[in-house]
Amino acid sequence: MEIFVKTFKELTKQELYEILQLRSEVFVVEQDCVYQDIDGKDQQAMHVFAKKNGRFAAYTRIFKPGDYFSEASIGRVVVKKSERKFGYGQIIMKTSIKAIQNFFEEKEIHISAQLYLKEFYESLGFNQVGEVYLEDGIPHIAMFKN
Repeated sequence: MEIFVKTFKELTKQELYEILQLRSEVFVVEQDCVYQDIDGKDQQAMHVFAKKNGRFAAYTRIFKPGDYFSEASIGRVVVKKSERKFGYGQIIMKTSIKAIQNFFEEKEIHISAQLYLKEFYESLGFNQVGEVYLEDGIPHIAMFKN
């Protein structure tokens, strides 16, 4: 597996297409959630993705403080359904955390996590802050890592 960290301008058209395809496949189709994925924030983000045999397996986008939340943040965390049994969620998140530390020199990270993934994010050092809220009809929680 190969892992890449790229700015929006560094992405090829094919990579951008595959990112949007993967996000749509999971967040819109699999989770049956109609929402505006193309939100105008991809241009500010750095894109962290893993390819296995030349195909996208996992992805996140990361932001420096102030671009999404007041803290650095990770969002659009996604692993292709057929690749979830291999631990790629842990790998892509650990890579994203390191990228925030390396590129932005930040340690505090804020995420908006789907509630059912709370234990997964806790295993990476995130802690819930506040109550459950709905985002696009799906229960979410704010989580922070220091």
